[in-house]
Amino acid sequence: MPELLDDTMHALDGFCREVSGDFRELGRLLDRDPDVIGEYLDRPGVRLSRFVAIPPRYWTGPEAPANLVGALRTVLGQSVAWERLAYGDPNVWLASPGPALSGGVIDVLATPAQADRYYQRLVAEPLHTFFGLTEPAKGSAATELETTLTPAEDGDGWILDGEKCYIGNGARAQFGVVFCRRAPGLLGIEAVLLDTATPGFSGELLPSVGLRGARISRMRFDRVRIPAENLLGAHLPATRRGLYGVTQVLYRARPTIAAMALGCAQAVCDYVRSQRRTLAGHDRLHLEDVLDRIAAVRLLIHCSAADVDRDVVNSHRLGAAKAQAARLSEEATLLAARLLGPAALVEHPWLEKIYRDVRAFEIMEGTTNLHRMSVFRGVLKNSFLTAPEPSGNGHAAGH
Repeated sequence: MPELLDDTMHALDGFCREVSGDFRELGRLLDRDPDVIGEYLDRPGVRLSRFVAIPPRYWTGPEAPANLVGALRTVLGQSVAWERLAYGDPNVWLASPGPALSGGVIDVLATPAQADRYYQRLVAEPLHTFFGLTEPAKGSAATELETTLTPAEDGDGWILDGEKCYIGNGARAQFGVVFCRRAPGLLGIEAVLLDTATPGFSGELLPSVGLRGARISRMRFDRVRIPAENLLGAHLPATRRGLYGVTQVLYRARPTIAAMALGCAQAVCDYVRSQRRTLAGHDRLHLEDVLDRIAAVRLLIHCSAADVDRDVVNSHRLGAAKAQAARLSEEATLLAARLLGPAALVEHPWLEKIYRDVRAFEIMEGTTNLHRMSVFRGVLKNSFLTAPEPSGNGHAAGH
């Protein structure tokens, strides 16, 4: 596979390295109290995390050099940036205010007026958002959603009932997107914008061992009224609405989440090399093997991200990239704990924290078992190594 990163992408990597220089220390503070992020909103890396997913037409600040703004709107550019930021500490990006995954839904399903309301609110003040897909008994199986959307009795809008679980920032967000069921079947799935101040909404934080900056939460909706103007995709054909929005967002998110896991794996390996400058025999070979596999998965991530930017999606390769990156992040921490001695997780506090953090990547955006099944189907159908032609949907980065 050819090298995909041009001078702009390398400049982006260098810029993210510079602004994330304080992420390790900030990540340590967030591990103790994720809400402390509010005291560091003026840090360059936090501002970048807040604004990076907001279309440039809504913000003109100095969060990134002008020549890098376009790159940050591509999936490949975000994969480069997310890996570098996670190399510093993944909690900072996850704890920072901003659109996160819900912004992707807005980009795909919202009318211009809805997008204006959503993004202008985020630019005006530092607010958290959520992406409400996963349910307690159904996981992220979008076709099996049980959260319901029914017409209000008075004809004014909709009523939302149900529950979501394992939602990042769900209990502290001010607003976000909820996927729900309006009717049976695949075309009965909808996406709505929800303000958490609406009566009937409640959220609670769930206990978390690692990646505490994500503020994983449970959310409940008890006859929550949704204004008619908050139904996303109503102007689109049924085939381009709720479920389509889910898949488009997850396809774009998969390479970036994989890149975050890989950034953690690279950070752990580099930490081992800084602590044990001379390794011999099996120890050296094992570390080199992990580093070689990191490089291979990085190239797979970049190729998959570039495909998505061209509106070409091979879900099998995307799944392989995410599953392998999550596995490598865990394997790197296990190797580090062995190479640095029996008391490594006591003597190296950062290693102990990242050891806990990376376990979350296994369940973020689909578990490894699901991605393995996707890879198997791709191999079985002889489509793992081939990609479909661009669909022409116009949802490539920058749209």
